[in-house]
Amino acid sequence: MSANSADGTAPVDVVLVKAGRTKIRYPAQLLADDGTRIAVRAPWAGDAVRDFGFVRFEAGDVFTEYYWRDRWYSVKEVRDAAGEVKGWYCDIARPATLSGTELVVEDLDLDLWRSADGRDVRRLDEDEFAASGLTESDPEAAAAAVAALDTLETLAHGDHFTDLLA
Repeated sequence: MSANSADGTAPVDVVLVKAGRTKIRYPAQLLADDGTRIAVRAPWAGDAVRDFGFVRFEAGDVFTEYYWRDRWYSVKEVRDAAGEVKGWYCDIARPATLSGTELVVEDLDLDLWRSADGRDVRRLDEDEFAASGLTESDPEAAAAAVAALDTLETLAHGDHFTDLLA
């Protein structure tokens, strides 16, 4: 899809790939595509409540998701059914590709959470990343993933985190 072609109502399928297999596929609405950053909105796509202990994703939650073609992460703003921001869930992933109506993202296991008030910033799934073998099989991608997580963590501790989404 070319830059500025989003009309705010175009349907897309978000396809999250992990270790070469589709982990999840869900429908979303394309909000914007400027040629570098793609924004979509989708309801919580899980079958059940996902309780992380520090946040719950559940029916009624709405995710506004930002993907980049030139960055190794995505940022998902999570709002509850009443529209209140719960926080931002960030996936470390290879740069996104949008082909036709399929937005494909390859998850690299590392994640970051930032609460709505910015007080809780936590790195997630570093054990899964270590166990994935990416450091051995694709050291350049592993280095890019770790650098992306470090960058996001620095941004998440700052006052201008949401500037990523503006």
